[in-house]
Amino acid sequence: MAKNNSLLDTIRVPVSTITARSFAAPLSTRFLLLVLVCSIVLPATLHGQDRSVDESAFRGNRAEISVTIKDNSGQVIGVPATVKIYHMGALAGQAAASKGRAFFMLTTLGDYTISVEANGYKSAQKEVSLSMAINDEEEIYLQRDSGSSELAGGSGGPVLAPKAKEAYDKGVQSLNEDKLDQAEKHLDEAAKLAPNHPDILYMQGVLYLRQKHFEKAQGALERATQIDPKNAHAFSALGMAFVDEGKYDLAIPPLQQSLQLDSVSWETHWTLASALYRQEQYDGALKESQMALSQSHGVQPAVELLLAQTQTAVGKFEDSAETLRAFIKNHPNDKGVATARKWLDRMAADGKIRKQ
Repeated sequence: MAKNNSLLDTIRVPVSTITARSFAAPLSTRFLLLVLVCSIVLPATLHGQDRSVDESAFRGNRAEISVTIKDNSGQVIGVPATVKIYHMGALAGQAAASKGRAFFMLTTLGDYTISVEANGYKSAQKEVSLSMAINDEEEIYLQRDSGSSELAGGSGGPVLAPKAKEAYDKGVQSLNEDKLDQAEKHLDEAAKLAPNHPDILYMQGVLYLRQKHFEKAQGALERATQIDPKNAHAFSALGMAFVDEGKYDLAIPPLQQSLQLDSVSWETHWTLASALYRQEQYDGALKESQMALSQSHGVQPAVELLLAQTQTAVGKFEDSAETLRAFIKNHPNDKGVATARKWLDRMAADGKIRKQ
């Protein structure tokens, strides 16, 4: 498999059912990594901002949500966190929490869902309804993963010394900005100062994946999971590294381990479903793709396409047709729509589904 292809590009439906080439998915493993790493932020249609910038913004008739993330003791968390906000099931914005806080300027009023993920904590969600252009303050409390470290310096390792933490933070920032050479320099410096710190090893693994140095990524991520066996993100990234090399059988165990630690990760469910599909474990692929669709709030086209493929593979043709019709309705501008229509026509012509 070409290493720069998306995961779904490599998936084929059984020849006995559909002979056409599977959908070319827009969702790449590189994108999944950007979502997976809490401190790496993707572009969003709604802006998450630092408070110092937002104070001077002209809000007009737009509402603002200020999110503060705390642990069970009521203390603001100090680890990196990703805050996502959804409107009517669609991802409206995403931001990295700065010192446990994130801010969003909303383009419309209505009902929103706030989702928070942070290293060493269970994911959490909160429903918010805004009918007026106000500055809304929300607090979200996170529970630690069972067995995770209570140390404040990271998700599973000792507190970093000041110089190591400075280098680590610079490396993460460079990854945010896609400056990979600078990120490598800073993370190498951090690794020299703290060679066995799981957070540094994890970020090095992510960097190597971005650079397509898959063997180096596997080595760093395997060490990270050995030192910190509660780091769900590291297990997930390790599974993605194996998938990128087409080693689907090796990808399945770390992905499953990641989901045992944190079951609320649509990216990991989706990647595991892809690996299981390639191993012809269709029942498992169906279950995982259904979980991915549920937890992604239906906003990732590639998830629906993989679900349709797994439904076809297990002989649930009408379910597959329903999924494809929903995909066409929900994502009318996606490049996979034409292929989805052809797939529906083919199943109808073969008598697999009722014609509409």
